[in-house]
Amino acid sequence: MKKAAIALAALIFLLPLSSLAQSRADVERQFQRWIAGDLGSEAKKAGISERTLKAAFQGIKLNWDLPDLVPPGTKPPKKQDQSQAEFSSPGAYFSEKRLQGLAATGRSLAATHAATLKKIEAAYGVPGEIVVAIWGRESGFGRAKLPYSAFDVLATKAFMSTRKEMFRTELIAALTMVERGYIAPSKMMGSWAGALGQPQFMPSSYLKYAVDFDGDGHPDIWNSVPDALASIAHYLQKEGWSRGRDWGFEVAIPANVSCAQEGPDLASPISAWASAGIERISGKAFPSSEMRAPGMMLVPAGRHGPEFIVTSNFYVLKQYNNSDLYALFIGNLADRIAHGAGSFKDNWGDVGKMLRSDVLAMQKALVARGYDVGNVDGLPGFKTRRSLGDWQAKNGLVQTCYPDASLKAQLR
Repeated sequence: MKKAAIALAALIFLLPLSSLAQSRADVERQFQRWIAGDLGSEAKKAGISERTLKAAFQGIKLNWDLPDLVPPGTKPPKKQDQSQAEFSSPGAYFSEKRLQGLAATGRSLAATHAATLKKIEAAYGVPGEIVVAIWGRESGFGRAKLPYSAFDVLATKAFMSTRKEMFRTELIAALTMVERGYIAPSKMMGSWAGALGQPQFMPSSYLKYAVDFDGDGHPDIWNSVPDALASIAHYLQKEGWSRGRDWGFEVAIPANVSCAQEGPDLASPISAWASAGIERISGKAFPSSEMRAPGMMLVPAGRHGPEFIVTSNFYVLKQYNNSDLYALFIGNLADRIAHGAGSFKDNWGDVGKMLRSDVLAMQKALVARGYDVGNVDGLPGFKTRRSLGDWQAKNGLVQTCYPDASLKAQLR
Protein backbone atom coordinates (compact mmCIF):
# COMPACT_ATOMS: atom_id res chain seq x y z
CA MET A 1 0.00 0.00 0.00
CA LYS A 2 2.87 2.37 0.83
CA LYS A 3 4.48 1.75 -2.59
CA ALA A 4 1.17 2.42 -4.30
CA ALA A 5 0.76 5.71 -2.43
CA ILE A 6 4.28 6.79 -3.42
CA ALA A 7 3.61 5.90 -7.02
CA LEU A 8 0.34 7.82 -6.95
CA ALA A 9 2.03 10.89 -5.48
CA ALA A 10 4.72 10.75 -8.16
CA LEU A 11 2.10 10.44 -10.87
CA ILE A 12 0.12 13.42 -9.60
CA PHE A 13 3.28 15.50 -9.31
CA LEU A 14 4.06 14.89 -12.97
CA LEU A 15 0.59 15.85 -14.13
CA PRO A 16 0.12 19.41 -15.43
CA LEU A 17 -2.37 21.47 -13.44
CA SER A 18 -4.88 21.21 -16.30
CA SER A 19 -4.87 17.43 -15.87
CA LEU A 20 -5.08 17.46 -12.09
CA ALA A 21 -8.88 17.26 -12.15
CA GLN A 22 -8.58 13.89 -13.90
CA SER A 23 -6.76 12.49 -10.85
CA ARG A 24 -9.32 13.62 -8.28
CA ALA A 25 -10.88 10.18 -7.99
CA ASP A 26 -7.47 8.75 -7.09
CA VAL A 27 -6.88 11.51 -4.54
CA GLU A 28 -10.34 10.87 -3.05
CA ARG A 29 -9.43 7.21 -2.57
CA GLN A 30 -6.15 8.20 -0.95
CA PHE A 31 -8.12 10.55 1.33
CA GLN A 32 -10.40 7.73 2.45
CA ARG A 33 -7.39 5.51 3.19
CA TRP A 34 -5.83 8.32 5.20
CA ILE A 35 -8.98 8.70 7.31
CA ALA A 36 -9.23 4.98 7.97
CA GLY A 37 -5.53 4.56 8.65
CA ASP A 38 -3.26 7.40 9.75
CA LEU A 39 -5.92 9.78 11.07
CA GLY A 40 -8.02 7.04 12.61
CA SER A 41 -5.05 5.73 14.54
CA GLU A 42 -4.20 9.19 15.89
CA ALA A 43 -7.83 9.85 16.82
CA LYS A 44 -8.12 6.60 18.76
CA LYS A 45 -4.99 7.48 20.73
CA ALA A 46 -6.74 10.75 21.62
CA GLY A 47 -9.70 8.81 23.03
CA ILE A 48 -12.02 8.99 20.03
CA SER A 49 -14.29 5.97 19.69
CA GLU A 50 -15.01 4.04 16.52
CA ARG A 51 -18.62 5.16 16.80
CA THR A 52 -17.63 8.84 16.71
CA LEU A 53 -15.26 8.30 13.77
CA LYS A 54 -17.98 6.56 11.80
CA ALA A 55 -20.53 9.29 12.53
CA ALA A 56 -18.11 12.13 11.70
CA PHE A 57 -16.77 10.72 8.43
CA GLN A 58 -19.81 8.96 6.99
CA GLY A 59 -20.17 10.09 3.39
CA ILE A 60 -17.34 12.62 3.70
CA LYS A 61 -15.59 13.84 0.55
CA LEU A 62 -12.86 16.34 -0.20
CA ASN A 63 -14.03 19.91 -0.74
CA TRP A 64 -12.03 20.98 -3.77
CA ASP A 65 -13.42 24.52 -3.70
CA LEU A 66 -11.57 25.53 -0.54
CA PRO A 67 -8.56 27.87 -0.81
CA ASP A 68 -4.93 26.98 -0.05
CA LEU A 69 -5.18 23.34 -1.08
CA VAL A 70 -2.08 21.35 -1.98
CA PRO A 71 -3.13 17.96 -3.45
CA PRO A 72 -0.73 15.08 -2.82
CA GLY A 73 2.30 15.21 -5.07
CA THR A 74 1.92 18.88 -5.92
CA LYS A 75 3.81 21.84 -4.55
CA PRO A 76 2.29 24.84 -2.76
CA PRO A 77 1.70 27.78 -5.12
CA LYS A 78 4.44 30.36 -5.19
CA LYS A 79 3.85 33.41 -3.08
CA GLN A 80 2.43 36.44 -4.83
CA ASP A 81 5.05 38.59 -6.51
CA GLN A 82 5.38 41.30 -3.90
CA SER A 83 6.70 43.76 -6.47
CA GLN A 84 3.20 43.81 -7.92
CA ALA A 85 1.30 44.04 -4.62
CA GLU A 86 0.26 47.22 -2.86
CA PHE A 87 -0.62 47.19 0.81
CA SER A 88 -3.94 48.79 1.67
CA SER A 89 -4.41 52.04 3.54
CA PRO A 90 -5.48 51.38 7.14
CA GLY A 91 -8.49 53.58 6.48
CA ALA A 92 -9.90 51.06 4.00
CA TYR A 93 -10.61 48.71 6.91
CA PHE A 94 -13.04 51.13 8.57
CA SER A 95 -16.10 51.28 6.34
CA GLU A 96 -18.25 53.97 7.90
CA LYS A 97 -21.43 52.53 6.39
CA ARG A 98 -20.68 49.12 7.84
CA LEU A 99 -19.72 50.49 11.25
CA GLN A 100 -22.89 52.56 11.46
CA GLY A 101 -25.02 49.54 10.56
CA LEU A 102 -23.30 47.28 13.07
CA ALA A 103 -23.54 49.95 15.78
CA ALA A 104 -27.28 50.49 15.25
CA THR A 105 -28.01 46.76 15.39
CA GLY A 106 -25.58 46.32 18.26
CA ARG A 107 -27.29 48.97 20.39
CA SER A 108 -30.65 47.32 19.81
CA LEU A 109 -29.36 43.84 20.69
CA ALA A 110 -27.42 45.14 23.69
CA ALA A 111 -30.72 46.46 25.04
CA THR A 112 -32.53 43.20 24.25
CA HIS A 113 -29.89 41.11 26.04
CA ALA A 114 -29.06 43.67 28.75
CA ALA A 115 -29.78 41.32 31.65
CA THR A 116 -27.65 38.54 30.17
CA LEU A 117 -24.80 40.92 29.38
CA LYS A 118 -24.87 42.28 32.93
CA LYS A 119 -24.50 38.75 34.30
CA ILE A 120 -21.70 38.04 31.82
CA GLU A 121 -19.79 41.16 32.87
CA ALA A 122 -20.20 40.20 36.52
CA ALA A 123 -18.84 36.72 35.78
CA TYR A 124 -15.98 37.56 33.44
CA GLY A 125 -15.29 41.30 33.80
CA VAL A 126 -15.78 42.09 30.10
CA PRO A 127 -18.16 44.96 29.24
CA GLY A 128 -21.24 44.04 27.25
CA GLU A 129 -20.44 46.44 24.42
CA ILE A 130 -17.10 44.70 23.78
CA VAL A 131 -18.80 41.30 23.66
CA VAL A 132 -21.55 42.58 21.34
CA ALA A 133 -18.99 44.27 19.07
CA ILE A 134 -17.09 41.01 18.59
CA TRP A 135 -20.38 39.16 18.07
CA GLY A 136 -21.30 41.63 15.33
CA ARG A 137 -17.90 41.62 13.65
CA GLU A 138 -17.51 37.84 13.65
CA SER A 139 -20.95 36.63 12.59
CA GLY A 140 -23.26 39.59 12.08
CA PHE A 141 -24.78 38.96 15.53
CA GLY A 142 -25.28 35.30 14.71
CA ARG A 143 -27.11 36.04 11.45
CA ALA A 144 -24.29 35.14 9.06
CA LYS A 145 -24.76 31.89 7.21
CA LEU A 146 -22.45 29.03 8.13
CA PRO A 147 -22.72 26.92 4.98
CA TYR A 148 -19.82 24.54 5.46
CA SER A 149 -19.69 21.21 7.25
CA ALA A 150 -16.87 21.60 9.74
CA PHE A 151 -15.71 18.04 9.14
CA ASP A 152 -15.60 18.52 5.36
CA VAL A 153 -13.46 21.64 5.80
CA LEU A 154 -11.19 20.39 8.57
CA ALA A 155 -10.60 16.97 7.04
CA THR A 156 -9.89 18.42 3.60
CA LYS A 157 -7.42 20.94 4.98
CA ALA A 158 -5.81 18.42 7.34
CA PHE A 159 -5.23 16.13 4.36
CA MET A 160 -4.08 18.63 1.72
CA SER A 161 -3.53 22.28 2.61
CA THR A 162 -0.67 24.64 3.28
CA ARG A 163 -1.23 24.22 7.05
CA LYS A 164 -1.98 20.53 7.39
CA GLU A 165 -0.63 20.09 10.92
CA MET A 166 -2.70 22.95 12.32
CA PHE A 167 -5.89 21.63 10.76
CA ARG A 168 -5.10 18.10 11.87
CA THR A 169 -5.00 19.35 15.46
CA GLU A 170 -8.31 21.16 14.92
CA LEU A 171 -9.85 18.05 13.38
CA ILE A 172 -8.97 15.97 16.45
CA ALA A 173 -10.47 18.74 18.61
CA ALA A 174 -13.68 18.62 16.55
CA LEU A 175 -13.85 14.84 17.02
CA THR A 176 -13.39 15.39 20.76
CA MET A 177 -16.40 17.72 20.75
CA VAL A 178 -18.52 14.95 19.22
CA GLU A 179 -17.06 12.31 21.54
CA ARG A 180 -18.08 14.38 24.57
CA GLY A 181 -21.61 14.76 23.27
CA TYR A 182 -21.48 18.53 22.73
CA ILE A 183 -22.87 18.40 19.18
CA ALA A 184 -23.71 15.95 16.41
CA PRO A 185 -21.32 15.97 13.42
CA SER A 186 -24.14 16.89 11.04
CA LYS A 187 -24.87 20.04 13.04
CA MET A 188 -21.27 21.24 13.33
CA MET A 189 -21.39 24.01 10.75
CA GLY A 190 -18.81 26.72 10.21
CA SER A 191 -16.89 28.91 7.81
CA TRP A 192 -14.61 27.91 4.93
CA ALA A 193 -11.72 28.21 7.41
CA GLY A 194 -13.26 25.83 9.94
CA ALA A 195 -14.39 28.50 12.43
CA LEU A 196 -17.53 27.52 14.32
CA GLY A 197 -20.72 29.19 15.43
CA GLN A 198 -21.56 32.74 16.37
CA PRO A 199 -18.20 33.53 18.04
CA GLN A 200 -16.30 31.88 15.14
CA PHE A 201 -14.19 29.66 17.39
CA MET A 202 -11.87 27.05 16.00
CA PRO A 203 -12.59 23.65 17.62
CA SER A 204 -9.59 23.91 19.97
CA SER A 205 -10.88 27.30 21.15
CA TYR A 206 -14.33 25.82 21.67
CA LEU A 207 -12.84 23.20 23.99
CA LYS A 208 -10.94 25.90 25.95
CA TYR A 209 -13.44 28.73 26.10
CA ALA A 210 -17.02 27.72 25.24
CA VAL A 211 -19.34 27.82 28.26
CA ASP A 212 -22.86 26.69 29.07
CA PHE A 213 -24.36 29.99 30.26
CA ASP A 214 -28.03 29.14 29.74
CA GLY A 215 -27.77 26.03 31.91
CA ASP A 216 -29.05 23.47 29.43
CA GLY A 217 -26.10 21.15 29.97
CA HIS A 218 -23.86 21.88 26.97
CA PRO A 219 -22.13 24.91 25.41
CA ASP A 220 -24.09 25.74 22.25
CA ILE A 221 -22.35 28.52 20.35
CA TRP A 222 -24.58 27.97 17.29
CA ASN A 223 -28.08 28.46 18.69
CA SER A 224 -27.81 29.89 22.21
CA VAL A 225 -27.15 33.62 22.41
CA PRO A 226 -26.25 33.46 26.14
CA ASP A 227 -23.74 30.67 25.46
CA ALA A 228 -22.25 32.50 22.46
CA LEU A 229 -21.87 35.83 24.28
CA ALA A 230 -20.53 34.31 27.48
CA SER A 231 -18.05 32.22 25.50
CA ILE A 232 -16.65 35.38 23.88
CA ALA A 233 -16.28 37.00 27.29
CA HIS A 234 -14.70 33.87 28.77
CA TYR A 235 -12.18 33.84 25.90
CA LEU A 236 -11.17 37.44 26.63
CA GLN A 237 -11.00 36.83 30.38
CA LYS A 238 -8.73 33.82 29.94
CA GLU A 239 -6.51 35.79 27.56
CA GLY A 240 -5.95 38.46 30.22
CA TRP A 241 -8.74 41.05 30.06
CA SER A 242 -8.35 43.57 32.89
CA ARG A 243 -11.68 44.24 34.59
CA GLY A 244 -12.57 47.92 34.76
CA ARG A 245 -10.10 49.14 32.13
CA ASP A 246 -10.92 50.69 28.76
CA TRP A 247 -9.39 49.41 25.50
CA GLY A 248 -7.79 52.74 24.57
CA PHE A 249 -8.26 56.36 23.55
CA GLU A 250 -7.82 58.37 20.36
CA VAL A 251 -5.33 61.13 21.13
CA ALA A 252 -3.39 64.03 19.67
CA ILE A 253 0.37 63.61 19.96
CA PRO A 254 2.24 66.95 19.90
CA ALA A 255 4.86 67.45 17.22
CA ASN A 256 7.61 67.59 19.83
CA VAL A 257 6.74 64.10 21.11
CA SER A 258 8.38 61.34 19.09
CA CYS A 259 6.01 59.02 17.24
CA ALA A 260 8.72 56.35 17.44
CA GLN A 261 7.63 55.32 20.92
CA GLU A 262 4.84 52.95 19.99
CA GLY A 263 4.52 49.30 20.82
CA PRO A 264 3.56 47.07 23.74
CA ASP A 265 7.20 46.86 24.83
CA LEU A 266 7.41 50.63 25.39
CA ALA A 267 4.58 51.05 27.87
CA SER A 268 4.47 53.99 30.28
CA PRO A 269 1.91 55.08 32.85
CA ILE A 270 -0.88 56.99 31.12
CA SER A 271 -0.08 59.88 33.47
CA ALA A 272 3.38 60.06 31.86
CA TRP A 273 1.90 60.28 28.37
CA ALA A 274 -0.43 63.02 29.61
CA SER A 275 2.49 64.89 31.21
CA ALA A 276 4.26 64.80 27.82
CA GLY A 277 1.35 66.75 26.34
CA ILE A 278 -0.64 63.89 24.80
CA GLU A 279 -4.35 64.63 25.12
CA ARG A 280 -7.54 62.82 24.21
CA ILE A 281 -8.85 64.15 20.94
CA SER A 282 -12.35 64.31 22.43
CA GLY A 283 -11.16 66.99 24.85
CA LYS A 284 -12.03 64.83 27.85
CA ALA A 285 -9.43 64.01 30.49
CA PHE A 286 -8.10 60.49 30.76
CA PRO A 287 -10.13 58.63 33.42
CA SER A 288 -8.53 59.01 36.83
CA SER A 289 -8.65 55.23 37.25
CA GLU A 290 -6.37 54.85 34.22
CA MET A 291 -3.69 57.38 35.10
CA ARG A 292 -1.37 55.05 37.03
CA ALA A 293 -1.93 52.09 34.71
CA PRO A 294 0.33 51.39 31.73
CA GLY A 295 -0.60 52.65 28.30
CA MET A 296 1.01 52.16 24.92
CA MET A 297 1.33 54.52 21.95
CA LEU A 298 -0.21 53.24 18.70
CA VAL A 299 0.13 55.08 15.37
CA PRO A 300 -1.06 52.67 12.64
CA ALA A 301 -0.53 55.26 9.89
CA GLY A 302 2.31 57.13 11.56
CA ARG A 303 1.69 60.87 11.59
CA HIS A 304 -0.72 60.47 8.66
CA GLY A 305 -3.73 59.17 10.59
CA PRO A 306 -5.46 58.71 13.94
CA GLU A 307 -3.17 58.29 16.97
CA PHE A 308 -3.93 56.31 20.10
CA ILE A 309 -2.92 55.47 23.63
CA VAL A 310 -4.11 51.91 24.18
CA THR A 311 -4.28 49.69 27.24
CA SER A 312 -3.40 46.06 27.81
CA ASN A 313 -6.99 45.20 26.87
CA PHE A 314 -6.27 46.31 23.31
CA TYR A 315 -3.73 43.51 23.05
CA VAL A 316 -6.25 41.05 24.50
CA LEU A 317 -8.57 41.98 21.61
CA LYS A 318 -5.68 41.16 19.29
CA GLN A 319 -5.66 37.64 20.71
CA TYR A 320 -9.06 37.17 19.09
CA ASN A 321 -7.66 38.29 15.75
CA ASN A 322 -3.99 39.26 15.55
CA SER A 323 -4.43 42.62 13.85
CA ASP A 324 -4.12 46.18 15.17
CA LEU A 325 -6.88 47.25 12.79
CA TYR A 326 -9.21 44.49 13.99
CA ALA A 327 -8.72 45.53 17.62
CA LEU A 328 -9.31 49.20 16.70
CA PHE A 329 -12.46 48.22 14.78
CA ILE A 330 -13.81 46.35 17.81
CA GLY A 331 -12.90 49.19 20.17
CA ASN A 332 -14.53 51.84 18.00
CA LEU A 333 -17.63 49.72 17.41
CA ALA A 334 -17.95 49.07 21.15
CA ASP A 335 -17.71 52.81 21.84
CA ARG A 336 -20.44 53.47 19.28
CA ILE A 337 -22.68 50.84 20.89
CA ALA A 338 -22.12 52.05 24.47
CA HIS A 339 -21.71 55.80 24.06
CA GLY A 340 -23.01 56.71 20.60
CA ALA A 341 -19.47 57.58 19.52
CA GLY A 342 -18.69 58.15 15.87
CA SER A 343 -15.71 57.55 13.64
CA PHE A 344 -12.18 58.41 14.68
CA LYS A 345 -11.77 62.18 14.62
CA ASP A 346 -8.55 62.28 12.59
CA ASN A 347 -8.47 61.20 8.95
CA TRP A 348 -6.31 58.32 7.80
CA GLY A 349 -4.55 60.30 5.09
CA ASP A 350 -3.29 59.21 1.70
CA VAL A 351 -1.15 56.24 2.71
CA GLY A 352 -0.82 52.66 1.56
CA LYS A 353 -0.06 53.38 -2.09
CA MET A 354 3.40 51.82 -2.04
CA LEU A 355 4.46 48.45 -3.38
CA ARG A 356 5.31 45.89 -0.73
CA SER A 357 8.64 45.32 -2.45
CA ASP A 358 9.52 48.98 -1.85
CA VAL A 359 8.71 48.69 1.84
CA LEU A 360 10.66 45.44 1.93
CA ALA A 361 13.69 47.27 0.52
CA MET A 362 13.37 49.91 3.26
CA GLN A 363 13.13 47.22 5.92
CA LYS A 364 16.28 45.52 4.64
CA ALA A 365 18.12 48.84 4.59
CA LEU A 366 17.06 49.58 8.16
CA VAL A 367 18.11 46.11 9.32
CA ALA A 368 21.52 46.68 7.69
CA ARG A 369 21.81 49.83 9.79
CA GLY A 370 21.07 47.91 12.99
CA TYR A 371 17.36 48.62 13.41
CA ASP A 372 14.82 46.03 14.57
CA VAL A 373 11.92 46.16 12.09
CA GLY A 374 10.19 42.98 13.23
CA ASN A 375 9.03 40.88 10.29
CA VAL A 376 10.86 41.73 7.07
CA ASP A 377 7.75 41.20 4.95
CA GLY A 378 6.96 44.43 3.11
CA LEU A 379 4.27 45.44 5.60
CA PRO A 380 4.78 48.46 7.92
CA GLY A 381 4.24 46.96 11.38
CA PHE A 382 4.89 48.97 14.52
CA LYS A 383 8.58 48.01 14.71
CA THR A 384 9.09 49.12 11.12
CA ARG A 385 7.22 52.36 11.78
CA ARG A 386 9.20 53.28 14.87
CA SER A 387 12.50 52.27 13.25
CA LEU A 388 11.70 54.62 10.37
CA GLY A 389 10.88 57.34 12.90
CA ASP A 390 14.14 56.82 14.78
CA TRP A 391 16.09 56.86 11.51
CA GLN A 392 14.30 60.05 10.40
CA ALA A 393 15.14 61.80 13.67
CA LYS A 394 18.78 60.67 13.51
CA ASN A 395 19.11 62.09 10.01
CA GLY A 396 17.45 65.43 10.68
CA LEU A 397 14.19 64.60 8.89
CA VAL A 398 10.64 65.29 10.01
CA GLN A 399 9.37 62.24 11.85
CA THR A 400 6.43 60.63 10.08
CA CYS A 401 6.97 57.03 11.28
CA TYR A 402 5.56 55.69 8.02
CA PRO A 403 7.09 54.63 4.69
CA ASP A 404 6.79 56.80 1.60
CA ALA A 405 8.53 57.02 -1.78
CA SER A 406 10.95 59.76 -0.72
CA LEU A 407 12.26 57.63 2.12
CA LYS A 408 12.93 54.73 -0.20
CA ALA A 409 15.44 56.76 -2.18
CA GLN A 410 17.12 58.14 0.94
CA LEU A 411 17.44 54.72 2.60
CA ARG A 412 19.47 53.12 -0.21
